[in-house]
Amino acid sequence: MSKSVELDLSDVDHRVGKPVGGGQLWDPCSSTDIRRWVMAMDYPNPLHWDQEFARDSRFGGLIAPQSIAVGLDYGHGAAPACVGHIPDSHLIFGGEEWWFYGCPVRVGDQLFQERRFHDYKVTETKFAGPTMFARGDTTHTNQHGTLVARERSTAIRYLSAEAEKRGMYQSQLGAVKQWTEAELVELEQLRRDWLMSNRTGVSPRFDEVKVGDRLPRRVLGPHSIASFTTEYRAFVFNIWGTFRWVSPPGVEDPWVYQDPGWTEGFAFDEEDARIDPRKRDGLYVGPSRGHIDAARAGQVGMARAYGYGATMGAWCTDYLAYWAGHDGMVRHSRSSFRGPAFEGDATYFDAEVVGKERESVWGVPLVQVKLRLTNQNGDVVVDCTAEVELPL
Repeated sequence: MSKSVELDLSDVDHRVGKPVGGGQLWDPCSSTDIRRWVMAMDYPNPLHWDQEFARDSRFGGLIAPQSIAVGLDYGHGAAPACVGHIPDSHLIFGGEEWWFYGCPVRVGDQLFQERRFHDYKVTETKFAGPTMFARGDTTHTNQHGTLVARERSTAIRYLSAEAEKRGMYQSQLGAVKQWTEAELVELEQLRRDWLMSNRTGVSPRFDEVKVGDRLPRRVLGPHSIASFTTEYRAFVFNIWGTFRWVSPPGVEDPWVYQDPGWTEGFAFDEEDARIDPRKRDGLYVGPSRGHIDAARAGQVGMARAYGYGATMGAWCTDYLAYWAGHDGMVRHSRSSFRGPAFEGDATYFDAEVVGKERESVWGVPLVQVKLRLTNQNGDVVVDCTAEVELPL
């Protein structure tokens, strides 16, 4: 009879519902931060990188995309959903829900976060046996105290040895896809067509949009070690010395240091990082190693190099905001991450208008959009529903 596998949740239960600490960036958002972010997201909206274009827009200068809220946070947005020490565990991102309040991030703005561990449940999964789905909340305000965004993230925590033993992805994945020249030309044409679909930022009018309308198709990829590394480096907290630890006032045990119990070979060396910052860099040492190292990926059940959940959430926000144009915006989105973007894959975006609401709780006209991201085999990577504000 096989030995039962259990998650040790003794350091988790007493933290549910409580505010938690985390990282806070030292510096305001720079134009370089914005440009680095959209470059990593492969989001060539000129409003976010072309100084002359942005200056001539109604914004009068560069603004950040809505998705940058997660890029200016600590821990890829997953920090308040990764609370409590679970020995020999690992984490992948399971999904995000976002609310945006109409305050754009501009050059010189600084975001501040308040975090709370919301809840969790444990479910038996084919991937890793007993698996925790934990949710945490982050509130983002700027230096004026203005509410910018709220996020509820879902973290999937599991025992890496059990996931490695089960090898679910190892048995499902074939070899890394080798794209033909003709296929690459087709990908590039699709990418270019989407880029040109609303480069000038003209917003569709609420009354002109119909239920059943389909948004322009988009593609990203093929994903590679280079693209994953570029994404990682665009999260500002991953740059040496960019953040400090902060604690919410009046909380006795605010979970600031954040030792989640990573499995051997995936933990930071916080002490030696004071001398050699590469010891908590993430890619060189730490839990993100598997994203760019196939051998390490296999140790946590992922089979090969793979992308970041928070990046997939940003892809959804960027795609919808591009369609909404300069006079529209994403107000709310809920994304469920069904599987990783693996090395060698491409990710396709297909979306449809599924509802309209002239008078919404936001006080603005909204259209509801159903968005699905799939790979070249048709496997679902992300399911997303969103409410997008459009002008009348």
